[in-house]
Amino acid sequence: MERIDAAAHTRGESQYLDDMPLPGEMLYASVFSSPVMHGKILSLHTEDAYSLQGVVAVLTSKDIPGENQVGPIIHDEELLASSEVCYVGQPVAIVVGTSPEIAMKGVKRIVMNVTELPAVTDPKEAFLQGKIIGAPRTFTLGDVDTVWQNCDFIVEGACDIGGQEHVYLETQRARAIPLEGKSLRIHSSTQSPNAVQRYAAKILGIPASSIEVDVKRLGGAFGGKEDQATPWACMAALAAWYTRKPVELVLRRADDIRMTGKRHPYKSDFKIGVTKEGKILAYEVKHYQNSGATADLSTAVLERTLFHSTNSYFIPNVRIFGVCCQTNLLSNTAFRGFGAPQGMFVMESAITKVSEKLGIPREEIQEKNLLKENDLFPYGQRARYCHIGDTWNKAAERYDLPKIRQDIEDYNQTHFETKKGFALMPVCFGISFTTTYMNQASALVHVYTDGSVSVSTGGVEMGQGLTTNLVIAAARAFGIEGHRIKIETTNTTRIANMSPSAASSTTVLNGNAMLRAILQILDRLKSLIIKELRVPDKDKITVVNEKVFYDGLETGWGWEQLVQTAYLNRIDLSAHGFFASPEIYFDKTKEKGHPFVYHVVGTAIIEVTLDCLRGTYDMSSVKIVHDPGRPLNEHVCRGQIEGGLAQGLGWMTMEDLRFNEKGQLLSGNLATYKVPDVYFMPDDIKIEFLENGKILGPYGSKAVGEPPLMYGIGVFFALRYAMLAFKPHKEFTFASPLTPERILLQLYSEYLNK
Repeated sequence: MERIDAAAHTRGESQYLDDMPLPGEMLYASVFSSPVMHGKILSLHTEDAYSLQGVVAVLTSKDIPGENQVGPIIHDEELLASSEVCYVGQPVAIVVGTSPEIAMKGVKRIVMNVTELPAVTDPKEAFLQGKIIGAPRTFTLGDVDTVWQNCDFIVEGACDIGGQEHVYLETQRARAIPLEGKSLRIHSSTQSPNAVQRYAAKILGIPASSIEVDVKRLGGAFGGKEDQATPWACMAALAAWYTRKPVELVLRRADDIRMTGKRHPYKSDFKIGVTKEGKILAYEVKHYQNSGATADLSTAVLERTLFHSTNSYFIPNVRIFGVCCQTNLLSNTAFRGFGAPQGMFVMESAITKVSEKLGIPREEIQEKNLLKENDLFPYGQRARYCHIGDTWNKAAERYDLPKIRQDIEDYNQTHFETKKGFALMPVCFGISFTTTYMNQASALVHVYTDGSVSVSTGGVEMGQGLTTNLVIAAARAFGIEGHRIKIETTNTTRIANMSPSAASSTTVLNGNAMLRAILQILDRLKSLIIKELRVPDKDKITVVNEKVFYDGLETGWGWEQLVQTAYLNRIDLSAHGFFASPEIYFDKTKEKGHPFVYHVVGTAIIEVTLDCLRGTYDMSSVKIVHDPGRPLNEHVCRGQIEGGLAQGLGWMTMEDLRFNEKGQLLSGNLATYKVPDVYFMPDDIKIEFLENGKILGPYGSKAVGEPPLMYGIGVFFALRYAMLAFKPHKEFTFASPLTPERILLQLYSEYLNK
């Protein structure tokens, strides 16, 4: 089956929130936000905004009837700042007008007087000042302190890892519509309809059942709409509640970039001990996460950093420390990979520094320390069906690694101003929400009397191909054609208490819940066939290509006849399915457990060509061997791998978030913040699959959303290889992104002060 959304998307027929028909008397909201990093609010003057014709309301924290709180994990985030502002862009007031333009003009007429307070932007400085969120955490394995004396070499270093803007095509937006009684319907561009429902109810002081949230699809998210979509939906809800009219709130691109959180920047220190052959005996790392002003999802992001700090390697003695540091920048949030890329980058940096110190090729050290079956992760889980070695070997053989290495060495010996580099990037990524209770999902399936099928789940389609996967799995389970299956909008009145569409778990959770509902209906239909055809064994009944078989032989019954007969016999053709991932748990007091259902693994080989005089570079090729299990749809799988790769390459090379001393974002538009385009991407991208079964996903499929992003980390080390080929004896930093400017500053650092 082709990806079923593709035709409608490319013709512009797919409907998003803004494509919905406008309700009568629609109003529009715009947000006044803090112009300063940190300060006490002395006064807020809204009179001039009210004097503007068309302004209907100006709402502040005083107008919130319920609780002024939207913090998802730690309750430290006000919807509208009441007495203190903590970052540039923090929402303070909502202006509601008869048009978007009038609402924005009203925002410009608001005046806020503030006494500015000291601010901090560096996570290590925040840590030293005691500005931390939650509690520091440490994962340990073995005895690091004792083993240092057994190491032939000990290497230390530091990493400075940049953040990343989501750049989803559809910016943050929501539409709230008052219903009869004290209830609202909210259409939101969110990955988490349940969060919008829960916090809108809290803000308004009403039961969650009085809030209906409906999501058709998102124009991209990448984690940026997991919880950061919630405040904007709550603001629209507050305005609709106050005015009793429909209200829409849409952030312009510049406001979206200025007012929403990013991937967390990190500063990390590492220490690694190895034998003279390159076997890693001990590893210690300290991660200082720049969380921003409030917690958002920072503690959960940090946790996944800790889980993935050893990446694809077995290290017998490990100590991994992490802390969320509170600064006066935007509250950073979920982003594809959810903290794992930062941890993996530091691990790869440590191996690279060992390689440079010992003179052993980086890939030899990597291969020597790859995880093997039953190896122990630092968090207590053992590697099971973890085929990282197989992907490494297949990549090396399929793409002829010795030839790649020799060709690059030959090129570098015969070229002065340009140098080539390469790097291997193995990835091992755990699949599940690390908060155990979130690993649950429900589905509602109806079969209609004409044989068509309606499927509702808690999964949100945001471009990742969920709809296609669900249709394929449902059609296969029922034994019918895919055109009969309709995937409904994601709605809190049909599916309650849903987990976010995140953590690469949407298909495994919602797909399995759907299959359980389908199996209930099929079981009832098979019981009917036993009665009607007078055959003894239910297990021998199958439906294939819309025909009913018994013991492999056609019965003469078709799908539509089967459904009609069931209806006439008063058999229930609807079912609710529920799925909870089995055998997962984690004890946070011991920092040990079995948090992941399985791991996704793969290996990428990345080649680059660097112009050492200009600092510019070309991505020559990326060649990947990826373990997708048994993919439901190869188009979806390959699309996710290529898209994730692009995002990872961009994060490592060109996506450079810069703030000035006042906390204002300097790279606040798509002219100053660069993202990968078709000319940036390698001309040569090859993807091979390493298939294996025994996976909990529907029909043996594995998650594919997040892991491919981390292949892009390898480009940093490929560029570093080329830099060292040009200047072999220089010391280069582990600071990302590795932009052309940063490359030149490092290559020619000796000239900076002359």
